[in-house]
Amino acid sequence: MRFDDTLQTVLTTDLSHPLARQSAWRQLVDLIGRRRASADPRAITLLADIRDAVPQAVRAASARALVFANPPATLVRLLAQDTLAIAAPVLASAKLDAEEWMALLPDLSPSTRSVLRNRRDLPAEVERALASFGPADMVLTDQNPERAPVETNVPAVEAPGTAENNAGAAEAPEATVPAGAPEPATVADEVAVPVQEAEAASSEAAVPEGPFRISDVVARIDAYQRQAESRPRRPIATPGVVASFRFETDSRGALSRVEGVERGPLIGLSLARAGETGLAELDSVAAGAFRRRAPFSSARLRVSGSSDAAGDWRISGVPAFDPASGRFIGYRGSARRPRREERAEPMPAASAGASTADSLRQLVHELRTPAGAISSFAEMIEAQMLGPVPSVYRGQAGVIRQQARDLLGVIDDLDLAARIEEDALDLRPDAVPLAPLLAEIAVDLAPLTELRGAELLVENVDSVVRGDRRAVERLLARLLATLVSAADAGEVIRVQGLHAEGEPPLLAFDRPAAFDAYPGEAMLTIDDEGEDAALLGTGFAMRLVRNLARELNGALLFERDRLMLRLPSPEVLPLEQAHGG
Repeated sequence: MRFDDTLQTVLTTDLSHPLARQSAWRQLVDLIGRRRASADPRAITLLADIRDAVPQAVRAASARALVFANPPATLVRLLAQDTLAIAAPVLASAKLDAEEWMALLPDLSPSTRSVLRNRRDLPAEVERALASFGPADMVLTDQNPERAPVETNVPAVEAPGTAENNAGAAEAPEATVPAGAPEPATVADEVAVPVQEAEAASSEAAVPEGPFRISDVVARIDAYQRQAESRPRRPIATPGVVASFRFETDSRGALSRVEGVERGPLIGLSLARAGETGLAELDSVAAGAFRRRAPFSSARLRVSGSSDAAGDWRISGVPAFDPASGRFIGYRGSARRPRREERAEPMPAASAGASTADSLRQLVHELRTPAGAISSFAEMIEAQMLGPVPSVYRGQAGVIRQQARDLLGVIDDLDLAARIEEDALDLRPDAVPLAPLLAEIAVDLAPLTELRGAELLVENVDSVVRGDRRAVERLLARLLATLVSAADAGEVIRVQGLHAEGEPPLLAFDRPAAFDAYPGEAMLTIDDEGEDAALLGTGFAMRLVRNLARELNGALLFERDRLMLRLPSPEVLPLEQAHGG
């Protein structure tokens, strides 16, 4: 293989010059870490030999470049035995088998094992193995190389006092420091960091030779606490202040560029994997779109922590391709804070005045009257009812009439949604045959079907349902209009009746290919952002259809390649809801 040839070249290169060793380190770590070349034992041995001759900054940069690159276990072991700055990025994202983790844990230091303790995706047996290191990892080690180690079997720590106390301590050999307990000198070193600053702030003199006295430890702790309180603290960022940001990914789906928000919690997040990664958690909408190299919209992202990126986001992205070769090079996208209706937390309690639904219905009433007047006046101009009109103005009047008609449809949808929210639909149950109703809807949608270059077929639909005829017609018309609007040229939207004996009527609707990136109920979260976007969005239309089906004692079910609409049969009891509008 070409990369293995490169590996052989590096292994045979003269590494006497410092730059040659740095170059060899970068190339070997990159090739083996990204699995472009096999983890040759000679290469691992060479890396271990030249590690101390390569600057730490170079080693740290190579380690950071392997985040989410899935390096092999042998390279992870080599980097994990380096300093914490090199080991931490690799251990925080490495994907190893449980057996490989178990073999690696004893060779790690307490500080590097602490990186693994913060991960939530390790196998259960690895977490149990980490827990077994707890007592040893919690003992603070002496970081001062100039101080001689303190024996663990020395007599008990001297307490400040009289000579009699000291003599009594010397005569009590059984009062030794227990095995595994933290040594006094070790505790003092770790608490008083840095030691020189703590000593300057304390009233104690130079550190005495031999074991620390308890009074020394207490004095150093007090000095450190006083110094920590006097330092200015960094203010904690308030989540939610930033309303949007933009991002780019590489060809593997990992975020490589972020603008408009703090980059730390987001860099390295992969769109190809759903679930929790570090401080961020992503749903499966983006991962499904990434596998198809398709656009996606309103994928849920949650970022933990206290940075300005913390909180809930809705991210959208489109794939990017190299204009010369056509090769996929990543995603370009943006993120926004979720709107009020997209949040899962409870809404604030309604005020003593009019409810939100009441306000919306009032607004709908105020909009319907002028919209209807505009539509009627445009129709009069188009029909030349007030006198001759030039053709150019008649054409403009026709456009205005059509736009006013679309606006009236939006107003009706808002009014319907408000009535459902208030449980105020005026439903009058009756037997409604579906075949003639679908035929009328197909005729109404013929211009839209022709515009999209699609085809609408109704097959084997002879069922009769029980419900309010206007509500059933509105439900079917809204659902079919949404599906046809998303259809591509040459695509067929098929409606089939699947009514079985003794079962409620069931209709199956084909899903357009444009919805493949939104599996299951993810269709309810679609936000239209293209030129053909509906005024209220596809997601709003699907939620409206689902809620209206529930009001009719039916259900809208989301399957992989079709939608299933179940409505009550005429034999069921009358609808319980029959409120006045």
